[in-house]
Amino acid sequence: MKYKEHIQGLSLVAPCLVIIFGFIFFPVGYSFWLSFTNKQTLYPDYDYVGFGNYVMLSGEEEFWMSMWQGTIFAVGTIFFQVILGLAAALVLNQAFRGRGFVRGLTLFPYMLPTIVTILLWKWLLSTTYGPINYFLQVIGIIDQPVVWLGANWIMASTIFVGVWQFFPFVVITLLARLQTIDLELYEAAAIDGANAWKRFFFITLPQLRFVLLVVILLRTFFMFTKFDVPWLMATGGGLQRLISNWPVYAFRRTFGQLQAGEGAAISVLLFFALVLMTIIYFRIYRKEEA
Repeated sequence: MKYKEHIQGLSLVAPCLVIIFGFIFFPVGYSFWLSFTNKQTLYPDYDYVGFGNYVMLSGEEEFWMSMWQGTIFAVGTIFFQVILGLAAALVLNQAFRGRGFVRGLTLFPYMLPTIVTILLWKWLLSTTYGPINYFLQVIGIIDQPVVWLGANWIMASTIFVGVWQFFPFVVITLLARLQTIDLELYEAAAIDGANAWKRFFFITLPQLRFVLLVVILLRTFFMFTKFDVPWLMATGGGLQRLISNWPVYAFRRTFGQLQAGEGAAISVLLFFALVLMTIIYFRIYRKEEA
């Protein structure tokens, strides 16, 4: 009887196991295997090269530059997403007329497709006909148009677009937690003479601590693996190299230079980097929880 129950249970979970294997374990395992070969994208022949791809990449300046630029992009966007998201969540948690409309409006950037967002900001930041340069010149902040999409400003512009599009995620998450904080804590603190800053630092932030850790972890995954924003902000040409991160570099290596094995090696390194970040995060989380 127990044997039949085990068979029935396995038959029920078998479709899920097949899907998990087909969409997760097999692609990841295939990427690992591919990283140890010199396989090209368009040709079936390949040779086993062991750690040759990793050794070769470790000596390339562009590889390390992509890692550095990806770190700047990810850390910059995560920092400003959290700061702006926390500030917006605190404002939207207050009672004021039209709060529901403003909350809905805050979600607008997150709802837009990435390609629409990039095209919108490329138009706004354009040197020749962009409204932003025109407005800054009218109010006297700049004397001549700034090349926001040029070599000097392309990274800052890309970070700005990433922050604008994804900070609503932080707002939603933190606002949900703010609405569950017991108001009696603030009332008791006010009676004891605590001002707004003290209530924020000693009540609000401690209550948001665990949610902030989760938000930072999720945004770390999303922004370190972000491909579409850096790719679309400067598709091709020399500017692409100025904001290229590991996902973009892996794509260019695989489909631009047709080196599938080397592209897989870059993806595997990114995978291990994210695993390391996850381990560090959970260590911090356990200490905070304790």
